[in-house]
Amino acid sequence: MAAAETFHGKTLRNAFGNVFSFFILILIGVLAFSIRLFSVIKYESVIHEFDPYFNYRVTQFLTKSGIYDFWNWFDDRTWYPLGRVIGGTVYPGLTLTAGTIWWFLNSLNVPLSVETVCVFTAPIFSAFASWATYLLTKEVKGTGAGLTAAALLAMVPSYISRSVAGSYDNEAVAIFALIFTFYLYIKTLNTGSLFYATLNAIAYFYMVCSWGGYTFIINLIPMHVLLCIVTGRYSSRLYIAYAPLVVLGTLLAALVPVVGFNAVMTSEHFASFLVFIIIHVVALVYYIKGVLSAKMFKVAVTLILSLGLIVCFAVMAVLIALVASSPTKGWSGRSLSLLDPTYASKYIPIIASVSEHQPPTWPSYFMDINVLAFLVPAGIIACFAPLSDASSFVVLYIVTSVYFSGVMVRLMLVLAPAACILSGIALSEAFEVFTRSIKFQLPGASVKPQVDAGETSSGSAIPENDVSKTDKTEDTLKERPARKNRKKDKEPVAVEKPSIKSKIEKRLLVLPLEASILAIFLLVLLGAFYVVHCVWAAAEAYSAPSIVLTSHSHDGLHVFDDFREAYAWLSHNTEVDDKVASWWDYGYQTTAMANRTVIVDNNTWNNTHIATVGTAMSSPEKAAWEIFNSLDVKYVLVVFGGLVGYPSDDINKFLWMVRIGGGVFPHIKEPDYLRDGQYRIDSQATPTMLNCLMYKLSYYRFVETDGKGFDRVRRTEIGKKYFKLTHFEEVFTTHHWMVRIYKLKPPKNRIRGKTKKSKSKSSGISPKRSGAGKKNPWH
Repeated sequence: MAAAETFHGKTLRNAFGNVFSFFILILIGVLAFSIRLFSVIKYESVIHEFDPYFNYRVTQFLTKSGIYDFWNWFDDRTWYPLGRVIGGTVYPGLTLTAGTIWWFLNSLNVPLSVETVCVFTAPIFSAFASWATYLLTKEVKGTGAGLTAAALLAMVPSYISRSVAGSYDNEAVAIFALIFTFYLYIKTLNTGSLFYATLNAIAYFYMVCSWGGYTFIINLIPMHVLLCIVTGRYSSRLYIAYAPLVVLGTLLAALVPVVGFNAVMTSEHFASFLVFIIIHVVALVYYIKGVLSAKMFKVAVTLILSLGLIVCFAVMAVLIALVASSPTKGWSGRSLSLLDPTYASKYIPIIASVSEHQPPTWPSYFMDINVLAFLVPAGIIACFAPLSDASSFVVLYIVTSVYFSGVMVRLMLVLAPAACILSGIALSEAFEVFTRSIKFQLPGASVKPQVDAGETSSGSAIPENDVSKTDKTEDTLKERPARKNRKKDKEPVAVEKPSIKSKIEKRLLVLPLEASILAIFLLVLLGAFYVVHCVWAAAEAYSAPSIVLTSHSHDGLHVFDDFREAYAWLSHNTEVDDKVASWWDYGYQTTAMANRTVIVDNNTWNNTHIATVGTAMSSPEKAAWEIFNSLDVKYVLVVFGGLVGYPSDDINKFLWMVRIGGGVFPHIKEPDYLRDGQYRIDSQATPTMLNCLMYKLSYYRFVETDGKGFDRVRRTEIGKKYFKLTHFEEVFTTHHWMVRIYKLKPPKNRIRGKTKKSKSKSSGISPKRSGAGKKNPWH
C-alpha cells in the first residue's frame, strides 16, 4: 500500500513537473520574441542592414510569381551587363519559409503584407531556437539544464544581433536549423532510432537550404564520430546516427541548386565521406568479432584492415586528384580564410574587406556572450562528470566554435548556442549542489532519507550510462552465442551497480549552509546582471536599423533618413532603365528600394566586376568617366559622412577599393594613395589621392558647409577644397550630405573648326602613337 502511494506521488510529481516545464518553455518563447521587438517599438517596422533587402525583394517575387518562376528567375537589374540567375545562386530556405508563412496566414484570411512577415520571421524563429536548445540540452544533462540553456539563448546578445525584428537574413532561420539538427543527432545517438535518424537528415536538408554554414555541421558530426571510435565508444547507435545522415543528407543537399554537385566535389564535404568509410570498417570488425573465434578473428581483422587501407588509399588518391586540379585545393575562399586567417588578406581582399569577416576583439566576447564566457569552463567540467557520447559532442562543439569565432566575428553567432548550453549545464549543476546542501541542513531534516532520495533522483541519469555500458559489454562479449551473451550482459550491470552507488554517495557533497546561501545569492545576482545587459544590448546596441540612423545631443533626438531619401529620389527622378554605379555595399538596397539597375551588389560573386568599379573610383575623373561610360552607367552614388560624423562612409572604405582594383588592374597601386604609409585626406595627402574620383565626389562643394572643409570623421580639414567637376555633375545631395548622387555628363560635341585643327596636328603623328592614345587606361 505504501509502495503504491509512493509510486502515485512520484507520478503526480512528474506530471506536475512536466506541466510546469511546458509553461516555462512558453514563457521563454514569449521572452525570445518580445526582446527582439525594440527595433519596431523604438523606430518602425522596417528591414535592416543590406543583405536583408535582397531577401525581401526575392520573397516579394516568390509571393507574386510562384515557386516555378522563382527557380527560373533571371534578374537583369543586378550585375549589369551580366545579370544573375537567382534560383541557382541563392539559399532558398529563408525565402521559402517566409513565403510559406505569408501564404498560410493569407489562407486564414489574415491580411499581412510580405514586409511584415519578413520583419517578424527572425523573432519567431528565435523562440523556436530556444525550444530546440532545451531539447538538445535535455538530452545531454536533463530538464533543469535544458530550461536554463533555453532561457540564456533567448536573451544572448550575439544571437539578438542577427535576429531582431527586421533582420531578415539567412541566420534568422539557420541557427534554429543548426541547433535542431544537433538535437536530432544526439537523440538518435541516445536511442538508436531510425525514425530520428531520418528526421536528422531532413533537418540537415533544411539547414543546407538556409545557410552556407551547413558545412560546420557536416564537419563537426564526423569529428565527433571519429572521436567516439578512437576512444572506444563505438556502438550500433553511433552507426545509426551517422550513416543515414551522410547518405540521405548528401542526396538531399545535392537537390539545392546553389549546392548541387558541390555536396560531393568540394573539400568541405570530404571529411564526412572519409569517416563514413572508417565507421563501416569498424562496424565490420565488430560484426566479425561476434561471429568468429578469437584465432580466426585475428586473421579476419588483418584481412579487413588490409582491404580497408587499400580502399582508403584509393579514395584518398581520387580526392587528392580532384583537389589538386583546383587552384584553391577544393576549398572555398571563406573556408580557406577560416583555416588560414591570413589567406583572405593575402589573396582575396574582397573577403577581408567585409567588417564581419574580421577577427573579434576581447571586449566583443564580453559584449556578445557576457557572463557566459566565465560559466563555459564550469560547464565543460560538468560534461566530464560523467562523460557520455552526448556530453562529448557538446564539448567538441564549444571547442571548434571558439576557434572559428576567434577567426571571424560573424561566427560569434555559432558560438552563442554552445556557450548557452554549457552555461545552462553549469548553472543547473551548481544550483543542484547548493540547494541540496541547504535542504540537508534544514532543521528537522534527516540526512539518511535525503541521501536515499538523492540516490534515486540522481539515479535517473544512470540508465543512460548503463545503456552505454551494456552496449560496450555487448560489443566485447559477441564472441559467444546470443543467449549466453544476454546472460552475460546482465552480469556486468549487476557488478557495476555498487561502484555507481559509491560514486553517487561521493558526489553528494554537502557544503556549509552559509556558503550555499551566499553562492545562490551570487548566482542570482550574476543572472540579473546578464538579464540587464541583454536587455540593454537588445534595446540600444542592436535595435537601430542601418537604413535609418539616430543620434542624441543636447537638442534631443536627431534622425538621419538620408538613405531612403536618396533611393526615393532615384526612384522618382530617373528612368527605369538607368544604371547606377556605387560601391557593392549599397547594391541590394538600390535595387530593392530604388528599383534601378546596379553594376555590383552584395553578392560579390564576380571579383573582376567589383575591381572595375574600384578602379573607376580610384582613377582620375576622365579615366573614371570612360570606365563608367563603357558600362552604360548614368548615375554614380557615393556615401559621405564627413559632415555629420558617419564613420562607415566610402572615404573610410576607399583603401579597400584600391586594393581590390589593384588586384586585377596592376596600374592601381596602394602606395600612391598613402603619404609615408599613412592614409590622409588633408593637405599632406598625395596628388593621386586628391585627384581620384572618390575624393572629388565626396568633397565637392564641401567647403561651402562651414567655410573650412572640416571632416568630422577624419577630424581634419580637407586638402583640396576648391575644384570643379568636368565629367560629372551633381544632381542630388541629401539633407545631411550622407548620400550624394552625380550624373555622367554626355560627351562633348565635336566643333568643326577644332576638328580640322586637330586633324592637321595629328597628321604628323605616327599611327602607332595615335593608336596608343586611344587605349582605355583601365585595361
